Amino acid sequence: MELTIERATKLQTKPNWSDLTFGTTFTDHMFVMDYEVGKGWYDARIMPYQDLPLSPAAVVLHYGQTVFEGLKAYKDDAEEIFLFRPDENMKRMNDSCERLCMPTFDGQFVIEAMKQLIEIEQDWVPEVDGMALYIRPVMYATEAHLGVSPSKQYRFIILLSPVGSYYAEGINPVKIAVESQFVRAVKGGTGAAKTAGNYAAALKAQEVAEKEGYSQVLWLDGREQKYIEEVGAMNVFFKIDGKIVTPELNGSILPGITRKSVLQLLRHWEMDVEERRLSIDELLEAAKNGTLEEAFGTGTAAVISPIGELFYKGEKTVINNNEIGPVAKKIYDTITGIQSGDVEDPFGWRVQVI
Repeated sequence: MELTIERATKLQTKPNWSDLTFGTTFTDHMFVMDYEVGKGWYDARIMPYQDLPLSPAAVVLHYGQTVFEGLKAYKDDAEEIFLFRPDENMKRMNDSCERLCMPTFDGQFVIEAMKQLIEIEQDWVPEVDGMALYIRPVMYATEAHLGVSPSKQYRFIILLSPVGSYYAEGINPVKIAVESQFVRAVKGGTGAAKTAGNYAAALKAQEVAEKEGYSQVLWLDGREQKYIEEVGAMNVFFKIDGKIVTPELNGSILPGITRKSVLQLLRHWEMDVEERRLSIDELLEAAKNGTLEEAFGTGTAAVISPIGELFYKGEKTVINNNEIGPVAKKIYDTITGIQSGDVEDPFGWRVQVI
């Protein structure tokens, strides 16, 4: 499939990087391609950023057929631009498509199109520590049809947005509320897919937590509401009695790419790591007896976010004196160093754009 390019005739004035808030500023161009059953993917193009038509009867509006991804582009001191493990994002997005009965795509073609789009928009990649160009691939069902069945037509888009820190706290510890009323996902559902419905299901709990002064919600399993799963925008890790523990992937937890990278790093450093079920009771008992040493979240948006406080059923638990721990700090420095080119990449995670 050929990729056509239409350049914008009028470009925006670049924002002041220090004024950026996450996900509100978009670049001058975007990537789009379309799909139709019997025809396959067609009309791949880079075009000026703009609104696109959508029928009020589009399947995505009524039955939620949509998946997305999130990754970043980084500029190093030599002004070369790199991606971080984009092949993993494409694989996960195709897995999400399979779960939502949506068409899969050629991940390598999309990565190459992504590179061309970023090359056009290279001046939008911030040259500031802690900032990057956020990349949002999204696919949604466009067929105008009110029957409950998979759409026969889809659109694939890639948006670019320069961003700073996801959390206002930056790398400082965040406060997390443990959710004991609402449920986000269950095994056998769509929790392992990156689809909009999972996030919509989390909004009410998030709203309640924010009113109480908490940045995010820590979800428990949907059946017993006993076992820790993930934070709304992150997977979670805990250092308990010298071991790093993270909930095992069970079908209701998103298989995070930063999570996977952290596990590879920890094992590369020959640290003691466990992927297993971890109950909230075990975690709180570890906090009480002094063996809970660190807690942190992992994700593309924040990379590493230390957790300084948990709130559960009216009780607050402070972790590591509400300070970033040495393991979280080492992981953060290593991953962001690899992304920026300041730290050696022994895993081949960096993919050069230009």
